[in-house]
Amino acid sequence: MIWKWKGGVHPWDGKAISKEKPIKIFRPAGDAVYPLSQHIGAPAVPIVKKGDPVLVGQKIAEASGFVSAPIYSAVSGTVRTIEPRMTAMGSLVESVVIENDGMFTEVEYPEAEPWEQLDRKEIIARIQEAGVVGMGGATFPTHVKLSPKEPDKIRYVIVNGAECEPYLTSDYRRMLEQPERLIRGLNIMVSLFPNATGIISIEDNKPEAIKKMRELTAGEEKIEVKALPTRYPQGAERQMIYASTGRKMNADMLPADAGCIVDNVDTVGAIYDAVAEREPLIARIVTITGNGVANPQNYLTPIGTNTRELIEEAGGLLGNPEKIISGGPMMGTAMFDLDVPICKGSSAVLCFQKDEVSAVKPGNCINCGRCVSVCPSRLLPVKLAQFAAHGDKQSFQEYYGLDCCECGSCTYICPAKRHLAQAIKSMRKDILADRKKKS
Repeated sequence: MIWKWKGGVHPWDGKAISKEKPIKIFRPAGDAVYPLSQHIGAPAVPIVKKGDPVLVGQKIAEASGFVSAPIYSAVSGTVRTIEPRMTAMGSLVESVVIENDGMFTEVEYPEAEPWEQLDRKEIIARIQEAGVVGMGGATFPTHVKLSPKEPDKIRYVIVNGAECEPYLTSDYRRMLEQPERLIRGLNIMVSLFPNATGIISIEDNKPEAIKKMRELTAGEEKIEVKALPTRYPQGAERQMIYASTGRKMNADMLPADAGCIVDNVDTVGAIYDAVAEREPLIARIVTITGNGVANPQNYLTPIGTNTRELIEEAGGLLGNPEKIISGGPMMGTAMFDLDVPICKGSSAVLCFQKDEVSAVKPGNCINCGRCVSVCPSRLLPVKLAQFAAHGDKQSFQEYYGLDCCECGSCTYICPAKRHLAQAIKSMRKDILADRKKKS
């Protein structure tokens, strides 16, 4: 059964531009940059220094706590420096910079015995050691997510194959080209929870992926494939859990509190690599697309790759695009500098000839209520934006502003083109920062 949640929008998905483009392997020629904070939690600590030789798959930074993740080099060469470098989010982050020798000489990975012989503790330790984090954008360390206080209460392990953001097709290509890897990764996850079954949830605008997954899981007793209605933000955690299981959660709950574990397609594949192949997370699929790039494509990209170099591999920019976005158009970040690295959470780079959003001047609210009707969290976006504009943090919280999932549906649907989601997101950030200071 599919449970339908209220709200959401149906933007033009733009996926046809790159969905039929098979994954290409890309090897950068330039320096690789590894920010020490590519995950939620404490930054990693470098264990190399200037002048050190480095190989592909070599650990260059160690996790600094339980909620942290190590970082591995995806190129071979020499450590050029360790210094602050700009990221796609627009912030300076301490980074390890490696001069790429172009040889891509790999370390010798440990021998991988059958994962079925491992116990729960060993499996989670391998995921932790490999530096696996949520690759759908949240970048939460995966070993933490797979270590709930009460594993026996987990009933569902969900693979988020919705990929509901417009233009993005990296997960879709992964499901088509490497479905066995995904299924094996899910089997590893399900094995961690004695009472759990696996669900692969895919939006029904991807019929080829649904068909392939159902064919390959036909003999799997503990895995089910669900076709979910196409509606943004179907891939948001709360909406994904409700649509797949009927279980509800609020902003104060974790998925584990609802008896669920949710990870996206690329993350589940990385879990398989870490546990069954003993390989660390050093690459991810990145969609380069939009009408501002010559040859839209999906690339298996080494982490640390310069974004400008990756765009050049896709034929380069067409003219002078007015907007380039890291991530999807609904929740991504506008970029002002292309000389930033591809990180663990980098799903896409979108290049647009015209900046249609900035070209429209926001008008006055006409009290139409459309933002309320599409909010998947059942909030009052117009009120929350007003509180944010006046710095009224108390009222913002009383109206459940922290329950916002920042999907951007309210801004998308607003006939006055008001920047509701941006205002709400800024206020949420301020309140959460205040809480962190007090804790």
